[in-house]
Amino acid sequence: MKKLLLSTAILSSLASTSLFAATVYDQDNTQLKVGGRAEARANISDNNETIDNSSFKDKSRARINLKGKTKINESLGAFGTYEVEIGSGKNNTVNTRYLFAGLSTTVGNFSYGQQDSAQVMLTDYTDILATFGGDAADLTTGNQDKRENNFLYSGEFDALTVQANYIASNEKDDDSFGISGMYALPMGLDFGLGYTSGQQASAGLNSVDADQINLAIRYTVNAFMVSGLFTTGEIDNKDANGYELAAAYKLDQWVFQGVYNFQDVDSTDTENNVAIEAIYKLNKSFRTYAGYKFEQIDNKDDQLQFGLRYDF
Repeated sequence: MKKLLLSTAILSSLASTSLFAATVYDQDNTQLKVGGRAEARANISDNNETIDNSSFKDKSRARINLKGKTKINESLGAFGTYEVEIGSGKNNTVNTRYLFAGLSTTVGNFSYGQQDSAQVMLTDYTDILATFGGDAADLTTGNQDKRENNFLYSGEFDALTVQANYIASNEKDDDSFGISGMYALPMGLDFGLGYTSGQQASAGLNSVDADQINLAIRYTVNAFMVSGLFTTGEIDNKDANGYELAAAYKLDQWVFQGVYNFQDVDSTDTENNVAIEAIYKLNKSFRTYAGYKFEQIDNKDDQLQFGLRYDF
C-alpha cells in the first residue's frame, strides 16, 4: 500500500493537467468545481521561420475548466466536464478541448461528447513532458485524445481499469472503436493493453482502414519513474510502428524528465527525436520550465521551449 501511495504521488507531480480546482458550489448532492491555468510560453526553432516570421514564436495560452457532478440516487449519478483553451494575441483562437456529460453507475461510467479515446490512459504513460513528447503514439486517428462524437465507457474494478469507446464521426466512413485495459500492481508496476480499429479520412482521398495495438508499461519507485509505450498497426495496408520511452526524477521542488519518440510508416521514419526538460515548482500553484528537443530527421530542426505556468 505504501508503494502504491508513493506511485500515485509522483505521477500526480508529473501530470501536465492542473490538479487544482475551487469548489464553487456543493450542496443538495450537487458539486461544481472551477479550475484552469495561465501559461506564458515561447518556442525557438528554425521550424518557425518564414518570409515574414522569425525563429521566435509565442505559444502562450490559458485554460478554464468546469467540472460538475450530482447524485441522483444511491446507485446512479451524473457528471459533466467543459474545458476551453484560449491562445494569446489579437487574433487569438478559442478551442474546446473537452465537452462531455454522462452517468455514473455501480458498474462504471457512461459518457458522450468530446473526450479522450480509450487508448489515452495508455499513451499517458509516456506523454509526460510540459514541452514536447507524445509524437509517436498516434498511428491512427482512433487512438487520439479529445475526439468529438465519442461514446465512452470506463470501469474500475480494484486494480483493473477498463475502457471502451466508439467514435461516430460527422464525416462519412470515418468511425472507429477501441478497447483498453490497465492493471496496477502494488509494487509500483502498471501495465496496459489496447486495440483500436476503424476507418479514417485521408486528405483528398477516400477513407482507409486503420488498426492499432498498444502495449504500455510503467514502473515507479521512490522519486523515479520509467515507462514505455510500444505500438503497431496497419493503415491502408501499410505497416506502421512506434515506440516511446520516458523517464522522470523528482528532487525536492525540481522534476527532471526526458522522452524518446520513434515512429515509422511503410518503412519511412516519420518521428525520431529526444526531448529533455526541467521543471521547478515554486509552490503547488506556480512553476517554471524549459525543454529542448533534439530532432534526428533531416528536414526537422531542433526546438527550445520555455514557460511560466500558474494553476488555479
